[in-house]
Amino acid sequence: MNSKEFLNAVKLVVKEKGIDEDVIYEAMELALSSAYRKNFNSRENVRVQIDRKKGDIKVFSFLNVVEFDEEEGIDPETEITIEEAREINPDIQVGDTIETEVTPSDFGRVAAATAKQVVVQKIREAERNVIINEFSDKQDEMVTGTVEMEDVRNYYIDFGKTQGILPKTEIIPGETIKMGSSIKVYITKVENNSKGPLILLSRSHYGFVKRLFELEIPEINEGLILVQSVAREAGVRTKISVYSEDENVDAVGSCIGEKGSRIANILNELSGEKIDIIPYDKDNVKYIENALSPAKNVKVFITDEKAKEALVIVDQDNLSLAIGKKGLNVKLASRLTRFKIDVKTEEQAKELGINLV
Repeated sequence: MNSKEFLNAVKLVVKEKGIDEDVIYEAMELALSSAYRKNFNSRENVRVQIDRKKGDIKVFSFLNVVEFDEEEGIDPETEITIEEAREINPDIQVGDTIETEVTPSDFGRVAAATAKQVVVQKIREAERNVIINEFSDKQDEMVTGTVEMEDVRNYYIDFGKTQGILPKTEIIPGETIKMGSSIKVYITKVENNSKGPLILLSRSHYGFVKRLFELEIPEINEGLILVQSVAREAGVRTKISVYSEDENVDAVGSCIGEKGSRIANILNELSGEKIDIIPYDKDNVKYIENALSPAKNVKVFITDEKAKEALVIVDQDNLSLAIGKKGLNVKLASRLTRFKIDVKTEEQAKELGINLV
């Protein structure tokens, strides 16, 4: 590679990849300094200078000007005494340097190989930064990609410029993921590590359901309906509480849609996972009552407002509904309302000496 070809190559990279020209040249000068010491077995202090107009590359050896130390002496490969230095330049001071060009006649071979490595490295870094910049503001958002491949632990989702990792522990239990299919995923983490951009994905995260509602319910996307909270046991059941500041808007009905059309699209995406759409209420008593749906005739007592603890009394017919299979209904209601909920029948409460007045 001659000087002209070298300059043209740098300009091409700058134009196509959007890398700052100074970044390339500075990285190349540092890399060439290391390459010189390695290839020519030198311990000298050296710096490389690239002429950015002509493309010429020169290597300079420099000695640091120091006071002579009788005990430690000096390192002749990197230092020169002030007395010796002033024989070369009478005006020189301690701390200055004396430079000599030491460019080897065959340094072009080393320079070409090193330049290629640096340019490739900078291209990779630039592409990595483009990906990070593109996806960093998409953390906690839902995106669509293509299922590209899988291994024992993960599915790899193609987004065009990069891949995301969907761990098999983060899919919806019981769902089937097909190679080559389009898939919606929730981005849980974006970071730049030594191996490149890492984009972690999920379909079991509660945020995935929230983003699905935003996608399918225009009133949520427009801010007319607000999502207060989401509690989810992926593959089994989700509770989502919604409300509107506009009294004329039926938040729950809008999410369900005419003949269940809107919620049907969400249920299809969730492989049949059940969804309870709960009307949010600023009154904690009413909110907890709603959250325990499908249980009816529940009586809520806030036993400790500060600690967020509540006692719920139900009749025998609604006890199993309030608690749910394996305690799931009350557990999700607790997550949704952020209250610790204790469910009892009136008889159980009396046996425990709980005063319901």
